[in-house]
Amino acid sequence: MMQASREPRMIDVNFQLKGSAVTVVVLAIVRYEPKSLLAELKEKIVQAPQFFTNSPVLINLDRLENPENLKKPADLLAICRELDLQPLGFSGVPEVLLAAVNKTGLAVLPTPSERALKLPKQEAAPQVETVIERVVETVVETVIEERLVQRQSKVITRPVRSGQQIYAEGADLIVLAQVSEGAEVLADGHIHIYGTLRGRALAGVKGDESARIFCQQMEAELISIAGNFVLQDSLPKELFKKPVQASLSGEKVILEALVSN
Repeated sequence: MMQASREPRMIDVNFQLKGSAVTVVVLAIVRYEPKSLLAELKEKIVQAPQFFTNSPVLINLDRLENPENLKKPADLLAICRELDLQPLGFSGVPEVLLAAVNKTGLAVLPTPSERALKLPKQEAAPQVETVIERVVETVVETVIEERLVQRQSKVITRPVRSGQQIYAEGADLIVLAQVSEGAEVLADGHIHIYGTLRGRALAGVKGDESARIFCQQMEAELISIAGNFVLQDSLPKELFKKPVQASLSGEKVILEALVSN
């Protein structure tokens, strides 16, 4: 007697979870004075409206000097939205403001230091503790050196057109063509562009302050290294449309000619 073949059961899925790289503007508030903040933000947005309009914003309060002035975080969100910025959450929230920030309904994200792994303390004899600390320290140094040497590169051979985004995760990015206005290239490491850079280039997006950006012709809308950025209006005139390298010194992006005239 033949048995009827069983057809594979189809399962309908109503959603998918995917990882994605999204450029987020970090608004780090040092002093909260509503009127002056509004005026200063307007001035900055006018410099590059195409970059800031409807941009997602993460509000960082890690260095806030006067938390007592921010009793109503909703007022800060209103300022952002008035300027067509889209707040998506907070980070570095002081304990005194945590309850008020939670009432906004937005996410409270950990800072890199808060996200760092904290090893549990172990009770042991002093001599044993000393040996363990030395071993761990040596291993960490070795791993860091290996990562620096073995970082891979992602190579793009075609032009990056307006609206496109290219992300080199855990790698350097090499573009053998131009990056058009409205396009965006990102890398955890360095970015090399063997053509004209008219769009946005963001290197060291996970905090690597040693990352650099190199391009054959600098006309960028925005240059960013480890979250510190320079807009097109701030580019030195003598470097515009010239071969340029960008690096980070402290929190300042330094632009230099690739070749001397």
